[in-house]
Amino acid sequence: MFFMHKHRVGLIAAAVCALSASQLAGAVEHEKVKTVISEQTRNEEAAKASQAKVTKLDDEASGMLAEYRQVLAEQQSLKSYNDQLAIQVKSQNEELASLQKQLDEVGQTARDALPMVTRMLATLEKFVSLDMPFLPEERAKRIAGLKEMMSRADVSLAEKYRRVVEAYQIEMEYGRTIEAYQGKVGEKTVDFLRAGRVALLYQTLDGKETGYWDAGARKWVAAPEYGDDIKAGLKIAKKQAAPDFLAVAVPAAKEIK
Repeated sequence: MFFMHKHRVGLIAAAVCALSASQLAGAVEHEKVKTVISEQTRNEEAAKASQAKVTKLDDEASGMLAEYRQVLAEQQSLKSYNDQLAIQVKSQNEELASLQKQLDEVGQTARDALPMVTRMLATLEKFVSLDMPFLPEERAKRIAGLKEMMSRADVSLAEKYRRVVEAYQIEMEYGRTIEAYQGKVGEKTVDFLRAGRVALLYQTLDGKETGYWDAGARKWVAAPEYGDDIKAGLKIAKKQAAPDFLAVAVPAAKEIK
């Protein structure tokens, strides 16, 4: 009986030892599992951190790539703009050079033109002095005004030239018109009849004296034979009668040698 009891105790002890060993093994295995799980958790966390870092680096790289592409685009745009500016600057420099050349030419033209305009005025003055003496005060006043203008620094060369040419045009127009106006021959007030530059005649207001300008002798000559023609011509010039043929005194033709 004792043997059996002892054997049972042994079995129980063995069972207890086996249970303890099993529990110990289970505890060790549990620790291993916990360690593995902990390690796996750390690995997962490290992987997440690495992935986050990779994602961040990728985002930064993408941002830097986009920025790089933008910089390249801006650089290309600036290059195109600079090329266009270079073309414009070249064109402007060429235009400035052309303008400077024109200014130089204008300066030379001005130096040449001023003596020319002065000669034109002197020629006009000489022409008027040798012409038939019609409208003497008006024409003398025009010449005097032009001479005064030529000495003024505030009048441009272009304006001086324009005014002198205008005076020439007025003188040319006299050769194509007929005109009646009053003036004096000596002390007598008369009606003058100018027929272009062909003839200049006069008649006293009472119609008793008639005459014409003798260009060759450069004096007034009495010519009562033209009385009726001058009277008719005065009416035509004053638009009191219709145009008609007139007999007037004209200089004789001269042979030019």
